[in-house]
Amino acid sequence: MKSHLLALDQGTSSSRSIVFHRDGHIVAMAQREFRQIFPQPGWVEHDPLEIWQTQLATAQEAIAKAGLSAGDIASIGITNQRETTVVWNRATGAPLHNAIVWQDRRTADACAALREAGHGDLFRRKTGLVLDPYFSGTKLAWILDHVDGARAAAARGELAFGTVDSWLMWQLTGGAVHATDVSNAARTLMLDVHTNRWDDALLAALRVPREVLPRVCPSSHVYGTTKAALLGAALPIGGVAGDQQSALFGQACFKAGLAKNTYGTGCFMLMHTGTAFQTSANGLITTSAAQPSTTPEFALEGSVFIGGAVVQWLRDGLHAIKASGEVQQLAQSVPDAGGVMFVPAFTGLGAPYWQPEARGAIVGLSRGSTVAHIARAALESIAFQSAALLAAMSRDAVAAGAAPVAELRVDGGACVNDLLMQFQADLLGIPVVRPKVIETTALGAAYLAGLSAGVYRSLDELAAQWQVERRFLPTLPREQAAERMAAWERAVRQATAA
Repeated sequence: MKSHLLALDQGTSSSRSIVFHRDGHIVAMAQREFRQIFPQPGWVEHDPLEIWQTQLATAQEAIAKAGLSAGDIASIGITNQRETTVVWNRATGAPLHNAIVWQDRRTADACAALREAGHGDLFRRKTGLVLDPYFSGTKLAWILDHVDGARAAAARGELAFGTVDSWLMWQLTGGAVHATDVSNAARTLMLDVHTNRWDDALLAALRVPREVLPRVCPSSHVYGTTKAALLGAALPIGGVAGDQQSALFGQACFKAGLAKNTYGTGCFMLMHTGTAFQTSANGLITTSAAQPSTTPEFALEGSVFIGGAVVQWLRDGLHAIKASGEVQQLAQSVPDAGGVMFVPAFTGLGAPYWQPEARGAIVGLSRGSTVAHIARAALESIAFQSAALLAAMSRDAVAAGAAPVAELRVDGGACVNDLLMQFQADLLGIPVVRPKVIETTALGAAYLAGLSAGVYRSLDELAAQWQVERRFLPTLPREQAAERMAAWERAVRQATAA
């Protein structure tokens, strides 16, 4: 049995590839950033060809750095930035338009029109989602409406739509595979998550022709094989999942009640709810979890649009730091944020607020405020937003007759920041648990691929591999934590007042 797996981790700001040993440890990694395109305020795009080129280059580099040949790889897993929308020509493979990124808000008016037309309940019942520009369906409709001849070409079956996983599979297989997994399809506003099938009523409301859609498969599934010339051998693509569902899987959150938070460009908290489709009464969405079989599984999710990206803004916008790694030292140079609150609503506020028109605000400034206070407030904003999500999640769990979340498993780049993780535990009042392998998004994709390839026998085998690196225990009295959260909510109201 081959003992290595290759995970392609295509993210919002970079493409990465990681070679894992079957025991879960990282053998080699490669990463390349790519351009962020901002045509106008609130719009965010990527070049699909740049996504593909950087992803392929990192895959080749990671295999070489591992000292392996492609023939040593049992299977490939793909995990990707979700909701980001690509449309391409089936005959040429050429993109019709830049990819419209999940953060993009250009379809806010289209979503409002759908809500005003009374479609909100239809989408919530069938997809678990709210009508928000975040999701793919209105982005796809926008491309069809704004690229000359696109609607007619789509009706003739000449165009293909996909989230980034579909785009990569098309490229890897030389156009032989046009498919996606349920966890990505569930983010499009077009999939009935109860049946895992594209839904005619949803497609009609969005004005999307069925001809452009990919085939929907389980997350652990042999989708096809790569062109041998790309990586040195024809390798099976055996696992696909949207990044946050993949991280939930990589954190071994296979059972109802287990929750994780990923601290990346945004923050994404998911709680597995098993086979129960549970609707939130607290501003969360219901989404399909990564599914090893054809049985639908679900999770409650809250999404923070600006998480670690606030540190990038401190670096690139405010020029407060030269490198992202400097933020902890700067923030720790002051004992607290000095009353400063930073609401980083650069692209609106996600769950549990759903305020697409909100914009960033720094409040509580005084003559004594320094850039260090702003840096600390920026870091704390990540924890405040995540605490609001967990509070909503726990209220939903209790309403459904389940116990509130008992611990939060964390991953993503910003979880290495001890100051942030301790503050997170203090706000939540429960342990925050960091695993030994924090690259759980890529690890989840590798695990899904390993299951379909027979590298792993069961979920129990995978759960046994999950190990704790550090457990952060809350130290802040609960009344003080409540006061801090109340101050945060006041700042949010100021950011949304306009």
